[in-house]
Amino acid sequence: MPALAADGDPLPVRITGESRVDLSLQGDNGDPAEPQITLRLAAPGSDEPGDDGEVPVVHRGEFKIMIDAGGLAQVAEFKLPCATSGWSATCEGDEIRAGERSNVLGGIRLDVGADGSPRRFGEIRVTGEGEGVQFAPLRIEVVVSESRIVSHHLSPPGVGVGDTWGAPLGLRNAGLAPADGVMLRFRGTRGLSFPDSYGNCAYRHTTDGPLQDQGTDAICAIPGVYEPGAAYVVTEPLKVKTAAFALNDLFTYSFAPADTEEANALLDSDGYTPGTGAPMTLKKLPSIPSGGYSSKGMAWLPSDNHYDILITGDSARGAAGDTVTVDVGFRNLGPAWVRGLEPPDDDPMLTYVTIPPGATAIKIPEDCWPDPHNEERYGCWAHVPVLEDANLTFPFELRIDEVVKNAKGKIQMQPFDYPDEPNQDNNSAWIVLNATDDSGSTQGSSGGPSPDPSPSPSSGNTSGSVGANGGNGSPSAGGTADGGLATTGAGGALLFGGGVALLALGLGAVIVVVVRRRSAT
Repeated sequence: MPALAADGDPLPVRITGESRVDLSLQGDNGDPAEPQITLRLAAPGSDEPGDDGEVPVVHRGEFKIMIDAGGLAQVAEFKLPCATSGWSATCEGDEIRAGERSNVLGGIRLDVGADGSPRRFGEIRVTGEGEGVQFAPLRIEVVVSESRIVSHHLSPPGVGVGDTWGAPLGLRNAGLAPADGVMLRFRGTRGLSFPDSYGNCAYRHTTDGPLQDQGTDAICAIPGVYEPGAAYVVTEPLKVKTAAFALNDLFTYSFAPADTEEANALLDSDGYTPGTGAPMTLKKLPSIPSGGYSSKGMAWLPSDNHYDILITGDSARGAAGDTVTVDVGFRNLGPAWVRGLEPPDDDPMLTYVTIPPGATAIKIPEDCWPDPHNEERYGCWAHVPVLEDANLTFPFELRIDEVVKNAKGKIQMQPFDYPDEPNQDNNSAWIVLNATDDSGSTQGSSGGPSPDPSPSPSSGNTSGSVGANGGNGSPSAGGTADGGLATTGAGGALLFGGGVALLALGLGAVIVVVVRRRSAT
């Protein structure tokens, strides 16, 4: 069964591929039969094959991916995948698999025409549409030049929470001709900000939509002549400030050749606001610095923050035949958000929920699915990022088949080493039915359940729901997410038992914990 998105919360899918292609007027643009761009769809979940050798399907339903190459007029010749008509192409499908490798749309080949290129800068836009799916678009910059601008790799910044890092952005002209002006793009995810405002830059702040898309983007037009073989660095390091909730936030930057007219046109892009301060400038270095160069530089910061996941349980009473509702909860006590588990990884987060003996789950959250190897256990997962103050509850509706005094079912984060969560003593909890005396505590520990777990001052809701025959509680109407997961309305692959079985899941707001998967790629 595929994991179809919950109502009103579509499956988030990214269109991926190279974000920039540099073409040389000298004709050295690689094998003409090989594309420079490979388009794929990146969906939530692991792309590890299941027992049948297949990567799980997370969405079934018709969708379209539209490739618009109109921005390449007088810039470059192209070959597009799928059904092509003029300057555009459309790729259609009805199935999306988990992960980032399986959903290949096809390749795009770019070349400079025989008569050269009147224009030196253009772009390709790739968008998507489909019921139950939200596609994050892709913009591909295409630069034609006799120069070839590459960006200097960044050393690990070593900056702490709330501190400001001076990023030494640099470039080298690896081509054979000077570059008459360059364009700089840089971006920080939502835990990063840029205190300075440069007059030759424009900024866009994204504070809504999917969490992974939130942050600050900037475009800068930097005039000057940049000689072939020479290296340059910003006159003053770019200030990058980390927020109190920042943890492994991603900073990226790239330089590209662009004349003043082209660069200024980019500064007027929709959604960007011009800077107000002195202009950003570059200075020539006496020699090529150590460290590599490539199309993009990146860094993750800070690394010294942490988060604290609190799993909460619930309790209820009822007679045989009664139906009760218990709320299982998840809270991030912060101070950090969970942007990704291992940069740049975005593995899902998983927890196990075991139903107490004597009871049967007759209605489970649409976020959760049964373990095929244990009929009493369910798995619930979410896709990171997770906000620093996420606070969620999820109702399980249980039928009491037999009254078992002090019946306990464990809720547990999948046990792994979480280096960014030093306190794991609150990573498990209990569902308790018909508790006796003090043995109805719902708070567990990371070390596994004991026969009689001690109450904890940090325990969650223990009053519980009651059966249809009366009591002093009321069933929960559904999950809540106060500042919760903006990207969990997605389908994906649920990993049980370290990869023994893979199930396709549907997601809404879910209990969260961390899955670590590593595979050779």
